[in-house]
Amino acid sequence: MHNHPALDRCHQHFFASRIQRTLSSPSPVSLLLLAAIVCLTAQTSCYAQRSKDQGEFSRYVGDSPSRALPYATDVSSALTRKAISGAMRKVADWQLKRSEAHYDQDWTFAVLYAGFMAVPDEAGGPRYRKSMKTMGESFHWQLGPDITDANDDAVAQTYLSLYTLDRDSRYLQPVQNAMDRLLERPRDTNTSAKPLWWWCDGLFMAPPVLAALSQATGDRKYIDFMDQQWSITSGNLYDRDRHLFFRDSRFLDRREPNGKPLFWARGNGWVMGGLVRVLQAMPRDYPSRHLYVTQLQEMSTALMALQRPDGLWSAGLLDPVGHPMPETSGSSLIAYGITYGINEGLLDRKIFEPCVKRAWEGIVSHIYDDGRLGAVQPVADSPGMFKPTSSYVYGVGAFLLAGSEIYKLAEE
Repeated sequence: MHNHPALDRCHQHFFASRIQRTLSSPSPVSLLLLAAIVCLTAQTSCYAQRSKDQGEFSRYVGDSPSRALPYATDVSSALTRKAISGAMRKVADWQLKRSEAHYDQDWTFAVLYAGFMAVPDEAGGPRYRKSMKTMGESFHWQLGPDITDANDDAVAQTYLSLYTLDRDSRYLQPVQNAMDRLLERPRDTNTSAKPLWWWCDGLFMAPPVLAALSQATGDRKYIDFMDQQWSITSGNLYDRDRHLFFRDSRFLDRREPNGKPLFWARGNGWVMGGLVRVLQAMPRDYPSRHLYVTQLQEMSTALMALQRPDGLWSAGLLDPVGHPMPETSGSSLIAYGITYGINEGLLDRKIFEPCVKRAWEGIVSHIYDDGRLGAVQPVADSPGMFKPTSSYVYGVGAFLLAGSEIYKLAEE
């Protein structure tokens, strides 16, 4: 399960208020009283605030209503740029209206931001990029509170994307400062025994930031660090026979109801998306680039073989019977990776384009009349149950990323 930054801010606010009071009367007695008060009340106070913050925050991340409007009849799954733009705009406009007043630095929203940034101009891209600039300004271009947590780094992907457009150093400097601190961590905390990115989702969240920062600054140290850490996470979690990622080390020996290993669709989707975004920023002559290309090719081949008849992927990749619901966030990220591979000449178009076509048809079929994208599994770390209406911001972000690459693939 992911942690929301507001929980850490709760602790910060609690202790700051008490420290301020003590500093106004810094006697030994007051210090002892402070310690006692912290021990007795911190847990209760923060847990109460956590519950309030998390409930309020979750409401803006997404929901799963029992009833919904009919599915949309004004969108088409045709692989034409006009049809793709129409579907993207309908979903993006629905999400923007719901979310714009509640933006957050959390990873859930960071994925949505990445999707907004990728929307082509024909589908309303300038409008969403304008909203992203407003978002960045509101957070003063700062990352989440814990730079060692890849989830708190993810928002910087959008800051750096905006920097490539405007070349405003205000967007860049806080990211560079944060990543410099990350690189200064003791080396023994970045090993296979103590991996920095210990869960595969992290490969979408942080590596693209470091790769893009290296591209923006011309400093190789950021992408070299990323390359080292990716290798550690991949070595720990990548099944070299099945060419799929385990979500984290807890799942190495876990099995599905049918007895097969548990590979989570969205977890593998996160890796596919991370591969795309790293390769987009990685120099063509980077020494280990071929390893990322090979991993994208291997995973694409394995995932195509697991595609459902409806074009999507089950939350549990190797047990579609045990997980009968199609899932759109993982499916969108998988389609994003495969389509990028086709567009870059890394995957054979004749072989993989039918897979993309089926995937896009399946995803678009889950758009509701008001623009809601359904069948998005809520925040989780493994396959689970969810409603057809379930929609979350990161699922929309994944959908927009997929649409941005399929748009490039499509006919004029």
